[in-house]
Amino acid sequence: MNGRRVEIIKKQPEPEELQFLEDRIYEFNALATKRDNGQLFARLIHDRGGAIIAGLTGWTWARACEIENLWVHRDWRGWGYGSLLLESAEEEARAQGCSVILIISYTFQAPDFYQKHGYRLEWKLADFPPGHANCFLVKHLEPGR
Repeated sequence: MNGRRVEIIKKQPEPEELQFLEDRIYEFNALATKRDNGQLFARLIHDRGGAIIAGLTGWTWARACEIENLWVHRDWRGWGYGSLLLESAEEEARAQGCSVILIISYTFQAPDFYQKHGYRLEWKLADFPPGHANCFLVKHLEPGR
């Protein structure tokens, strides 16, 4: 390559190694776009005993939002907690000035749930994983709503 000797280490990554790489990508993206307003967010719902029964994580950056994880414990599904979390994430996105939200969901997860909440299927990668599909869903937010 350029005369430098390097070693590729094959291993299970540590959380701090993953964070290191995410931070470097964010730095690159911020420099390239001149937008350095990224924020992570989470919403958690606990039962009376303090156990997490539902939660959502995501980020906002450059007028966009991605919901990375939305989970509700199987015993608590059907009570509206997923909808409550999704609405809370949309409120966060609006508060951060976002105009669009992206969610990626496998067909065996919840794409129908998101579509019921106004998300539009933009793209589907078939047979990923085999026998299923990976769905990319988008919702455009109207200011002040």
